[in-house]
Amino acid sequence: MSLLRGTGDFVDNLPRIYGFYTGGFIIFILLMAVLEQMGVAADTLGILFVAFTVAIYAGIGWMSRTMQVDAYYVAGRQVPPVFNGMATAADWMSGASFVAMAGGIYMGGHGYLAFVVGWTGGYVLVAVLMAPYLRKFGCYTVPDFIGTRYGGNTARLFAVIVLVVASFTYVTAQINATGTIAARALEIPFEVGVWFGLAGILLCSMLGGMRAVTWTQVAQYIVLIIAYLVPVFWMSNKQGFGVFPQLVYGDAVARLVELEAMHQVGTLMPAEAVAGLKALTVPHSTAGEGGLAAWKFVTLVACMMMGTASLPHILMRYFTTPSVKAARTSVAWSLFFIFLLYFTAPALATFTKLQVLDPNLATSIIGKAIADVNALEWIQKWSSVGFVKLVDSNGDGILQINEFFMRGDIVVLATPEIAGLPYVISGLVAAGGMAAAMSTADGLLLAIANALSHDLYYKIIDPKAETAKRLVVARVLLIAMGAAGAAVASLKLTSILGAVAWAFDFAMSGLFFPLVLGIWWKRANRQGAIAGMGLGFLAGSWYLYMVRFADMEPWIGIDHLRFGVVGAVVSLVAMVVVSLATAEPDEETQRMVDEVRIPKGDPILSSDH
Repeated sequence: MSLLRGTGDFVDNLPRIYGFYTGGFIIFILLMAVLEQMGVAADTLGILFVAFTVAIYAGIGWMSRTMQVDAYYVAGRQVPPVFNGMATAADWMSGASFVAMAGGIYMGGHGYLAFVVGWTGGYVLVAVLMAPYLRKFGCYTVPDFIGTRYGGNTARLFAVIVLVVASFTYVTAQINATGTIAARALEIPFEVGVWFGLAGILLCSMLGGMRAVTWTQVAQYIVLIIAYLVPVFWMSNKQGFGVFPQLVYGDAVARLVELEAMHQVGTLMPAEAVAGLKALTVPHSTAGEGGLAAWKFVTLVACMMMGTASLPHILMRYFTTPSVKAARTSVAWSLFFIFLLYFTAPALATFTKLQVLDPNLATSIIGKAIADVNALEWIQKWSSVGFVKLVDSNGDGILQINEFFMRGDIVVLATPEIAGLPYVISGLVAAGGMAAAMSTADGLLLAIANALSHDLYYKIIDPKAETAKRLVVARVLLIAMGAAGAAVASLKLTSILGAVAWAFDFAMSGLFFPLVLGIWWKRANRQGAIAGMGLGFLAGSWYLYMVRFADMEPWIGIDHLRFGVVGAVVSLVAMVVVSLATAEPDEETQRMVDEVRIPKGDPILSSDH
């Protein structure tokens, strides 16, 4: 049982351990394929895939249990760069990346590539501005850095509030994704599926904290990347585009443009006619919008980049490495492992849409009789859980492109069935989607619970609390925040991608400039940081409410997905003005800031602070 306890032998043998794990998972896939050929029901295969992988993660979580503060909060600071890169990629490959991003591209076209560019570019900011310096500081959490750098409990409390709001918004999207997968794989209602997903998430993270989350996330990355790549390579070969789909899908896009023009019809039925679903119409052209379209693309990229560099659960991953150099190297590995999926997402969206539209493929449905389409098994199963609907708006009995409604969140999950692939691939994709959503939810819930237990409870409420009590509080908070997230997710307030964008905007509104200026500007002081976090967060939240819920006209194209632009600008101005208008930090703090930027030497803070 001590194998995963962070011993030197375990760390030294990581390549062998995860090599055996990967081989075992491939053997499991082949076994499921054999069972399918033997006539085992598809629903049974789906249950086996999800249950087996969740059981493996739970087992790793159990074996990684700990009562050591350093291990619970930062995995003992001994995670090697390559494996930290894999864990970070899994932490990052959320339900939005795995489940929803390709669906956004599928439904909305190239405009959604702003998410890919922004999320990838955000890691450049993390590498250049954040990760090595936060690791040198030696903190446990992001509010820990804010509280120590600026001094006083007020700054720490403001950071905790922003962290909790941003992370909670994000975690509801991940639990939404687990509910979507569980609803389809286990054929249970979505409202029940979110609680099933939550149970798996808690099993992975509750007992071992960051140590358990780290080793389960490495395992989850292996599952999710295999699950994402296999259908794309399969469809590319099946459709005759070759063995490297990421390099050749330009020809598939050209074919798609022809088909969309051929299928386009007159009056389009509004998507609002079918609650929560979108019509498979030709993506809205931005050619006539000129500068506004470019501005909207750039501002969304900026929000995703700055949000990435502000998200506490991502920054926490770099607190787990053995050294400052390892933290910097981890960012490079993170980008590589993330690149594997992001480089593939546009190809997946393109090939899947061809499966639906191309009359030369047996799987196409547009232009076919609605009665025949309704008889398809994948249409029936996804319709039964409310994620697909056909509407004969003109009464001709033929399915037009604007009469097929689908939730964009299910495109990746439904792709194997749409493409007519063996059901074992559907089970694999469901397992991959569950791994992606669970890994991110683990990190988010841990970030929330750790901030509340370490920065609120231990640092502010009860500084004399014993280690055992602190970890019990952390676990209770983990369960409570997870249950609250599942309850909110079950309400379906917004799409997965929408909730994720909000989380990024909240984070950048309140945390980006206090973090960056805290590292790079010695003159930044406590009053400035409090003003930057408070006013930035409030300004962004106010703008979101006015645009999304009070029908205010967006300012120069800054809609509810981009409200972080408003919040971050207010945060920067408030922080600079207030810092310059008040006394500069003491000499000790300024020396500490200089020391943080030196990429060598011991951490600023002690191991247990």
